[in-house]
Amino acid sequence: MADRNFDDIVDKFAKNIYGTTKGKIREAVVWQDLTQLLETHFQGQTLRILDAGGGEGHFSRQLAAMGHQVILCDLSEEMLERASVLADEQGISENISFIHCAVQDVAQHLDEPVDFVLFHAVLEWISDQKYALEQLAEIIRPEGIFSVMFYNANGLVMRNAILGNFHLATPHIQRRRKRSLSPQNPLFPQQVDEWLIGCGMDILGKSGVRVFHDYLQSRQLQQKDFPALLALEQQYCREEPYISMGRYIHVMARKQTQKDDL
Repeated sequence: MADRNFDDIVDKFAKNIYGTTKGKIREAVVWQDLTQLLETHFQGQTLRILDAGGGEGHFSRQLAAMGHQVILCDLSEEMLERASVLADEQGISENISFIHCAVQDVAQHLDEPVDFVLFHAVLEWISDQKYALEQLAEIIRPEGIFSVMFYNANGLVMRNAILGNFHLATPHIQRRRKRSLSPQNPLFPQQVDEWLIGCGMDILGKSGVRVFHDYLQSRQLQQKDFPALLALEQQYCREEPYISMGRYIHVMARKQTQKDDL
């Protein structure tokens, strides 16, 4: 199975990711995580950041506006063109560069390691997930940070069970229509943790993304009192068992310092 390219549904993708209550929760939770990492781990340093599979560069552009040097790579040429136009409009083009390639191949285009890698909502669209993680971990400098957000298999089972879709309450998704935005390869959190640790990473923390939103009995409630819902999400998203209930999970990991042989 080929990795997913969103050139055919660019408009739909842009509208559905950050133009909905789902997207607003995702942005709020993940951005809070990222800014905390920037403050506590990097303490105001100007960083070299890779946004792997970053699409239109939603977070890339925010980080570039803060003065960081950002590299945005994506398999979709249409997405990169949009990101470039938006960067021009924001006046941040000097701080952001674009690479049209698969995330697994981005190392071929870099001349030195990076401080920080964002890898958000891409892993579930990739066929060889472990290999993709390994390739990105390789280009992070020692003590650098890996920010990985993925579609949670446990959340998928929970959501379908609550809806009464008992025949769909399984992490093994049946192939849906080509233009669907429903990920085809959800992951179990423990598997992602094992892969990251195997890449020489230490897990720093986790957040659940949409730990309540998708489980509401009525979709109207998602819109009716969104500020209260968002506050509740932010209050519990970094605590278990709520982390494990998230439709997505954001994992933050630090690359171990290389040690000389004894």
